[in-house]
Amino acid sequence: QLVESGGGSVQAGGSLRLSCTASGLAFSTSCMGWFRQAPGKEREAVASISTDGGSTDYAGSVGGRFTISRDNAKATLYLQMENLKPEDTAMYYCAAGGMGSCLFRKPSDFTYWGQGTQVTVSS
Repeated sequence: QLVESGGGSVQAGGSLRLSCTASGLAFSTSCMGWFRQAPGKEREAVASISTDGGSTDYAGSVGGRFTISRDNAKATLYLQMENLKPEDTAMYYCAAGGMGSCLFRKPSDFTYWGQGTQVTVSS
């Protein structure tokens, strides 16, 4: 089970930190990622992270503003979001599992999904 938290409403330029707490899966050996989906749009990758946290990748639209990290001891994934923009408004989901490389993944590459947390950025 994956449970996201930390979403909310902020003004443009603000910050939020999302968390995703895992249970019932081998978190420390699972690839993890963040995705987002805005109304009427397809789910898109935001960031992914390797099992040890040593490698990460980001969508071009969030690079330099978002930071993905993980704490394997706490079975928790994070997404620090800075300088938020109205176009970042979406439901944010964490994902886990799958096979192969942890980076540059599509939604279908992950096995487990959380229910999502809403992020709304106003101008």
